[in-house]
Amino acid sequence: MTLIALMNLAVTAAEEAHGGEHEASGAFPPFDPTYFASQIFWLLISFGALYFLMSRWVLPRIGGIIEERRDRIADDLDAAQQVSAEAEETRAAYEQALADARARAHSLAADAKAAMDKEIAAETAEVDAAIAAKSAEAEKALAEARTKALAEVRNIASATAVDVANEIGGLSVTEADADKVITALEGR
Repeated sequence: MTLIALMNLAVTAAEEAHGGEHEASGAFPPFDPTYFASQIFWLLISFGALYFLMSRWVLPRIGGIIEERRDRIADDLDAAQQVSAEAEETRAAYEQALADARARAHSLAADAKAAMDKEIAAETAEVDAAIAAKSAEAEKALAEARTKALAEVRNIASATAVDVANEIGGLSVTEADADKVITALEGR
C-alpha cells in the first residue's frame, strides 16, 4: 500500500470511531484535536521513512556527487596549473630560441659585412694597382711622345730656320748650322 492509501484508511477509521463527528464539529480536520493522535502517528512514520530514504540513498548519492565534483575540480585545477607551467616553459624556450636566432642573424650579418669589406678592399687594391700600372704606362707613353714631339719640333725648327734664312735673308744656311744655333739657344 502506498502512503496516501494508508493515510486515507486511517482517516476513515478515525471518522468511524468518532461516529462522524467531524462533519458536525465544523472545524478544519487538520486542526481538529480529535485527529491529532493519528496525525502525529503518521507524521512520525512519514518522517522516519523519509529520514531512512534520505540517509540510505539520497544523501550518500548527493555526497558522492559533491565529492566527485570536488575531485574533478581539483584535477582540473591541477591540469590547468600543469598546462600553464608547460605554456610558460614553451614561451621561455621560444623567447630563448628567438634571442639565439637574433644573435646568430647579427653574427652572420657582421661576418658577411666583414667578408664583403675584405673583398671590397681586395678588389679596390687590385683596381688601384691596375690604375697605377695604366697610369705609369700612360706617363711613359706621354714622355716618349713628348720626347719624340720635341725631337720633331727641333727638326721642324731647324728646317724652318734654314728656309727662312735662305728665303728672307738671302743667306745660304745648312741644317747643321741651324742645329748648332738651336742647341746654343736651348743651353741658355
